[in-house]
Amino acid sequence: MKAAVIGLGSMGYGIAEALLRAGIETAGCDIDETARQALIERGGAAVEAPDALPADCDIALVVVINAEQVEQVLFGPSGVVTHLQTGAVVAVCSTVPPAFARAVAARIEALGLHYLDAPISGGAARAAEGSLTVMASGSISAFERAQNALDAIASTVHRLSENAGDGSAYKMINQLLAGVHIVAASEAMSFGLKNGLDPHKLYEVITGSAGNSWMFENRGQHILDGDYTPHSAIDIFVKDLGIVLDTGSQLRFPLPLASAASQLFTMAASKGWGTLDDAAVAKVYEALSDIELPNGAP
Repeated sequence: MKAAVIGLGSMGYGIAEALLRAGIETAGCDIDETARQALIERGGAAVEAPDALPADCDIALVVVINAEQVEQVLFGPSGVVTHLQTGAVVAVCSTVPPAFARAVAARIEALGLHYLDAPISGGAARAAEGSLTVMASGSISAFERAQNALDAIASTVHRLSENAGDGSAYKMINQLLAGVHIVAASEAMSFGLKNGLDPHKLYEVITGSAGNSWMFENRGQHILDGDYTPHSAIDIFVKDLGIVLDTGSQLRFPLPLASAASQLFTMAASKGWGTLDDAAVAKVYEALSDIELPNGAP
């Protein structure tokens, strides 16, 4: 099997590493020369433009930031789709609106290719481990042709339906919950500080109590460490919660919690923190009050 990975950011690079470890011949594509060189040193190939990828790839995994970038790398002037062999699979792993995924699927399939709506979850560490969760929808043929690659990059593959857009809808709900939980965790830690509580003791108490969540346990540690290295950036949740709210508006469905969380992430981005870890949304509470967030271990 031959695979291509378009987008060698923290997630895409990890996916490429996992494919190589599984013995799958892998070529990556990214405008960043450092990322390309790193993949070459790991035994892969790397190019700058999508249409320079090997034409005989069995699957192209798209791991870029947003729908606009997906459009560009697939159908732009140097897009990959007209370059791929008939019967290849295009798996879009980016978080995009469900309606966009359905429209892209129709265009891809009209070219004699298979489309897999395959958003991912798990973060950069699990991408590098090959233990992502994939929320996928697509034809039986698309799944069959993509199986070896999916096995290499994921510990869990949800085969949700044969309908493009369903995978993106499941991921959208996941992002709604994730975003709300990150804001709730940040608010709780900040409110504890306002009440004069020791943040390390607060973290210890909550992680052993019913109020705990995966996001509180994970992002709360980032806040305690004062480490906002972007494993998942604030800008990502500005985008993803935007998808949630746009879809809710189209469906005339109220989303008050998602709306509030979106505003907090947008406020953080407006302060210039968009490229920081999403736990840095706690800085909004610091800016609005007289609390001081932790700077590391006690």
